[in-house]
Amino acid sequence: MSTESRNITVSGLIVEVVRKPIKNLHLGVYPPQGRVRVAAPLTVDDEAVRLAVVGKLGWIKRQRAKFQAQPRQSARLMVSGESHYFLGRRYRLRVHITTGSLHIALRGKATMDLFVRTDTTVERREQVLQDFYRTELKRLVPDLMDKWQPKLGVEARAWGIKRMKTKWGTCNIEARRIWLNLELAKKPVQCLEYILVHELAHLHERHHNDRFISLLDQHLPQWHLLREQLNSSYLAEERW
Repeated sequence: MSTESRNITVSGLIVEVVRKPIKNLHLGVYPPQGRVRVAAPLTVDDEAVRLAVVGKLGWIKRQRAKFQAQPRQSARLMVSGESHYFLGRRYRLRVHITTGSLHIALRGKATMDLFVRTDTTVERREQVLQDFYRTELKRLVPDLMDKWQPKLGVEARAWGIKRMKTKWGTCNIEARRIWLNLELAKKPVQCLEYILVHELAHLHERHHNDRFISLLDQHLPQWHLLREQLNSSYLAEERW
């Protein structure tokens, strides 16, 4: 599918305009910074896009204010006493010096043990935590795929996990490949499940139209609450 993308400025806002062979114009505001994006039919000119954005300026500003008000974690130093999140639960980090392998271990429901060497840098400590998150997501996702693919009547050819700045998940419809944001390891499992169902639903319907919404309503009626929970929870410190 051919697309073209460019930025325009509307009332001081930078708006990403993506033109596609679609019928209707779609406007969205996306976390974490409130990026404004318009998907427009190929025949719609910039002036029509400007008018559409101006007509929604109040809503756009409210959405951006909501994102900006979200709490963000400060930069992590990976030292004992810090708070870190896993599957929606807050853990207190305890750093231990070891001569063995670098790894994370959970102790009870409140302590996250990090085993490192004396010369392990902050960046390497953080990578150990990211590796733990990735491993745990790879453990959780297959069962969720097995649960939801038959329910939705679709099958993804591949899925993966990567760090993404602005999206919780993406779906490449042509390749039938789903990507999930590594940050989902910090959120409750129900939020991970919602994003997976959302992306699988795109294998039925590319756009966020009435058909797409009806699919979510049918299979995951509480999806509105889960989306709100995701978008109101802690965001990572934005340096990646």
